[in-house]
Parts: sequence; structure tokens; C-alpha cells
Amino acid sequence: MGLTQDSFFFDALSEHAQKSVTASKLLLDMLDRPQDAPGIARQIKELEHEGDRITHRCLAALHKTWITPLDREEIHALIARLDDVLDCIEAASERIVLFEIESAMPGARLLAESLVAGCTALSSATGLLRNMKDRDRLLALCVEINQHENAADTHYREALAALFKQGNDPLLVLKWRDIYDQLEDASDRCEDVANIIEGVVLEHA
Repeated sequence: MGLTQDSFFFDALSEHAQKSVTASKLLLDMLDRPQDAPGIARQIKELEHEGDRITHRCLAALHKTWITPLDREEIHALIARLDDVLDCIEAASERIVLFEIESAMPGARLLAESLVAGCTALSSATGLLRNMKDRDRLLALCVEINQHENAADTHYREALAALFKQGNDPLLVLKWRDIYDQLEDASDRCEDVANIIEGVVLEHA
């Protein structure tokens, strides 16, 4: 590939993060329109496949490029954790279809809204990595992502409590707990990326 491919790596990170923004919005749409879940899930799965392709190209490039814009370990960690975000979103959408969910629990929508917000802030942060002159903005975005993750944690606990208090069918409880877990995990993975970005900024900016 050559001595240096700075734009390639930054483009890969930014493009991957944008896939999660699109996928998280589709997931929220799926909760609003469960009757259309199979078709929406296929769109999310294709985004996940596209994310995998970006990840594989990025990792392959790491082995072919002599000089990278960030430490190799940092690039590897960023692209891998971004891939985890998209994987969790796809897993949640898959369960909504497999479990034949007919209507969304209120807690699921709150979790999905926090996820959309976190993915959007994450996309903004990865877009700023190629030029880290705006250090304060990048760090503020990392804080924002952590705040969205904290909100997701609160929604997760409240959603579980409501699920058990309502005296729902045990099978329905198991289904929704699994979906909630995937939604909350996706927000956790966003925070993982934010923590890596924060470290990168503090070291390089």
C-alpha cells in the first residue's frame, strides 16, 4: 500500500461510525414499525456486512502500511470497537425478528434513542480525528458519549424493573431482556470507542 495512507484510515473510521448511525436509526424505526421488522433487519444486516468489509480492509492496510497516522494499536482498537457497536445493533434487530415482537416496550425505545444519540456523537468524533486541532470539541464529544451511555444504563435498569413488575409472560420477559441486553451493550461499546478516542486526543493533540 505504501509508506503512508493517512486519509485511508481516517476515512475507514469515519465511514464505519456512520454505518452505526444509520443502523441505530433503522433500529429505532423498527421499534416504531414492528410489522416492517424483517425488511428493516435486512437493511441493518447489510450495513453490518459493509462494516465488516471496512474493518477487514482497515486491518489488512495496517499490515501493508509503514507509517500510520495513529499508533497501530490505536487504529486496531478503534476499528474493532466500532465493529462491536454495529454487531450489537444487528444482534438486537435480529432478535426482534426472531422473537416475532409485535409491539415495542417503552424502555426499548428509550434505549434505542440513547443509542442513536451516542452513535451520532461518535460519528462526529471520528470525523474530527483526522485533524485534532479542535481538541476541546473532541473531548467534549467523548464526554457526551459517556453521558448517553449513562442514560442508557438508567433506561436499562428501569426497563428491566418494569418488565418484571408488570407480571408479563415469562417467555416475553426472556425475549425482552435479551433485546435490552443487546441495546445496552451497543451503548457500552460506544463508550469503549469514546474512551479510546479520549486517550488518542490526550496523547496526540
